Amino acid sequence: MTFSIVATDGVDVGVAVASKFVAVGAFVPHGEAGVGAVATQCYANPRLGKAVLALIRQGSTAREAVEKALAQDPGKEQRQIGAVDIRGNAYGFTGGECPEHAGHVVGSGFVASGNILAGPQVVEAMARAFETQRGELVDKLLAALEAGEKAGGDRRGKQSAAMLVLRPNGGYLGLSDVYVDIRVDDHPEPVAELRRIFKIWELALLQRDDPSDVVVKKDVAAEVQSILRRLGFYRGDVTGTWDEETEKAFREWAGYENFENKIRNDDKIWGSVYRYLKELSRRL
Repeated sequence: MTFSIVATDGVDVGVAVASKFVAVGAFVPHGEAGVGAVATQCYANPRLGKAVLALIRQGSTAREAVEKALAQDPGKEQRQIGAVDIRGNAYGFTGGECPEHAGHVVGSGFVASGNILAGPQVVEAMARAFETQRGELVDKLLAALEAGEKAGGDRRGKQSAAMLVLRPNGGYLGLSDVYVDIRVDDHPEPVAELRRIFKIWELALLQRDDPSDVVVKKDVAAEVQSILRRLGFYRGDVTGTWDEETEKAFREWAGYENFENKIRNDDKIWGSVYRYLKELSRRL
């Protein structure tokens, strides 16, 4: 009772999903960096996700892995699976007992799947959006999910959404493979809420800022000092000079906001961080 897209670009692997079902992210997305990704849905058997990934890790293609895993599942005709391996092989399966409308579209490095959909236009719209959206895999997945919802999505309504993207050493401070892992478990507009949460995740955790989107510290020193003083991080005078005390206060504030990923060791501030600081000042 779900629509999803599973994909790889040869480096990242990921799944995006939405459903009229509570906490869909707990059941549908499965992935392993450098191996592949799987979406298990429609009377979902989450064990199939682990089984498919294990088979891919052992050398099977996405199709071989899904077929081998389903051969051991007596309820296979009630299952729907989308799978990709890191080599870009993609395979979709929609069992004959999946509620209408049920179907999938397989493209280069991705599978868009769904059941109890408003119609075939849902997965078709997801496929088009994925193929045309620019950016990283995470951008393409989110665009596809939004397109699927716009095309009608789950015909029963909306409740939850999730997105998982894995990248070798792509996680927080390079200490994990979790590039993006966000969930909306119960919300009247779960896909829109997923987009909102992603923007926060991106600001705090993703190091993919436009290199030209920077602000020179000396040009905004007085403004930053004033804001940080009002926030309680800077205790000196507003001099307009970015000195050691200002740098210390700025770093303390950045750590408080979980922006340690965005600290630069030069004379510049990322534009995204500067704009967030200014937005905070407008709320004071």
